[in-house]
Amino acid sequence: MSLCLLQTRSLLSVFEEDAGTLTDYTNQLLQSMQRVYGAQSEMGLATEQLSRQLLEYEKQLNTLHSELASQMADRMIFPMIQFREKDLTEISTLREVFGIASDEHEAAMVKYSRLPKKKENEKVKAELVGEVAYSRRKQHQASMQYYCALNALQYRKRVAMLEPMLGYTQAQIHFYKKGMDLVSKKMDSFLVSVSSMTQSIQAQLDSEAEAMRVTQRELLSMEDTVYMPDRDPVPVNRTLIQKAGYLNIRNKTGLVTTAWDRLYFFTQGGNLMCQPRGAVAGGMVLDLDNSSVMAVECEDRRYCFQITSPSGKTSMTLQAESKKEYEEWICTLNNISRQIYLTDNPEAVAIRLNQTAIQAVTPITSFERRGEGSPNPDRLASHAEETPCFSWKIKSIEDLIVPGTPIQFDIMLPASEFQDQNRVGGRRTNPFGETDDDCSPESDDSLLQQVFAVRFLGSMAVRSGQTQEVIYEAMRQVLAARAIHNIFRTTESHLMVTSSCLRLIDPRTQVTRISFQLQEVTQFAAHQENGRLMGFVVEGRDWSEGTEEGEPSFSAFVFESNTEGEKICYTISLGKDIIEAKKDPEALAQLMKNMPLTNDGKFLLLDSETGDTANGGAADEEESEA
Repeated sequence: MSLCLLQTRSLLSVFEEDAGTLTDYTNQLLQSMQRVYGAQSEMGLATEQLSRQLLEYEKQLNTLHSELASQMADRMIFPMIQFREKDLTEISTLREVFGIASDEHEAAMVKYSRLPKKKENEKVKAELVGEVAYSRRKQHQASMQYYCALNALQYRKRVAMLEPMLGYTQAQIHFYKKGMDLVSKKMDSFLVSVSSMTQSIQAQLDSEAEAMRVTQRELLSMEDTVYMPDRDPVPVNRTLIQKAGYLNIRNKTGLVTTAWDRLYFFTQGGNLMCQPRGAVAGGMVLDLDNSSVMAVECEDRRYCFQITSPSGKTSMTLQAESKKEYEEWICTLNNISRQIYLTDNPEAVAIRLNQTAIQAVTPITSFERRGEGSPNPDRLASHAEETPCFSWKIKSIEDLIVPGTPIQFDIMLPASEFQDQNRVGGRRTNPFGETDDDCSPESDDSLLQQVFAVRFLGSMAVRSGQTQEVIYEAMRQVLAARAIHNIFRTTESHLMVTSSCLRLIDPRTQVTRISFQLQEVTQFAAHQENGRLMGFVVEGRDWSEGTEEGEPSFSAFVFESNTEGEKICYTISLGKDIIEAKKDPEALAQLMKNMPLTNDGKFLLLDSETGDTANGGAADEEESEA
């Protein structure tokens, strides 16, 4: 609807300019025709004087020129005067009526925009809503009549320009036919074809006028609620990449004073444009690429939002007239800020991002575990049986994660720990309270060491550590938060899985960013649809309650890998099996017998995935596909 409004405004300016040009041309043409008619009248008088000298031709010549002058007056001058007085004057009158109706609507909208959002007076609000609806209906009626007249003028002008010329030509032909036989049959056929063309144009005009009258009756039969602000039944469209409409913009009028102006805004590519009243075209207001758009609380006005440039130096505050327009403007500007319009199919990209966002914020009511497709389903199933879990069913999302739980999108390494002793093989204390006492090579005779290239997406505190559903919910919330905050780039790291711990290693410096004991990993799972997503839950202790042993706390970590997440889960499962098997030498011997080993006696699982980066190569930032 916004694009139709923009096209209507553009066509209206073109049609109004055409009507003005046509009026000037008609006046000049009428002056020329009156001059020709005056000359022909003078020719008749001169011929009358001449005919008195040509005795036998007096009556014949006088009759010929008198008839020619009379035909010119009837067929050339009268149609042009009628066109000017009827059609062009009507256009001018309707334009003034439309301008008055538009001004009244603007005044009503200014009053409505000033409605306070606090302590609303329902009586005043109802009066203003009725006034807006009345002014809109009046403006709509005036605009429909004005638009119909402009459309009719496009047909009528073609006939109006042809009729005088056709009358002049017919009058001359009639004059010459009576004087001498100079007109051929080809001219007759030409005149017939021109007459047929004018009749066809008139038929098209009648058809278009009838269609417009039907449309007018349908629109005028609608209820007043159609014209009332904030009563639009159409749902919000969050996939728009173009938007146009009226907004109120806040401008500074002094050091501490501001004023609001109602202007017409529209988007064009990656720019926000503004077209002042009376202007033929709009001008650029702000470059929207990489800008931020957010809702703001602004003085005593509703539906306000702010646009800020990437540098933060330029910002503007705008107000929409309804909640639907308010939400659509924010969604559209955010879509443009992401530079979706530069893609090959921006509409499809916007729809896909909107569907992803809807899925991300839609509560999950049921979960299904994915046992198929894992490298060793039997082993994972047996581990699931051994792992203690609750048999009760999760009733709501709040049972898994506290609403409003903050999400950490990166693991920040303290500067004091960025030392050589913190390289792989060294010992460190990480900021989450875990220690690596059992993870160093000096104290670890690990039978398992497998490295995976991963990208850390986010982590957050969770309530439960005994069900995989909490991992799926953490994945959903992390991906939704990244989409909402436009966080798409991640840094590649190496996840090392051993039979005693998990380590997240910086591939450039080989610094262990964070590590966990494998016994602390209570749950792990891969995404059921996107196989490259995996996560795990780590159990820790919270001593804030003052208890001696501390209350158990759980944190979920979400990663995107270059391989199937099931492979990482299978490796973690094998590591936990090795821990259990170490308690029984016979079970450990049986486990080693069933699994292939490398030359150094470690379990042989997969080929190396990290390539050169495992040897200290640079880790480039990549855009996550999650």
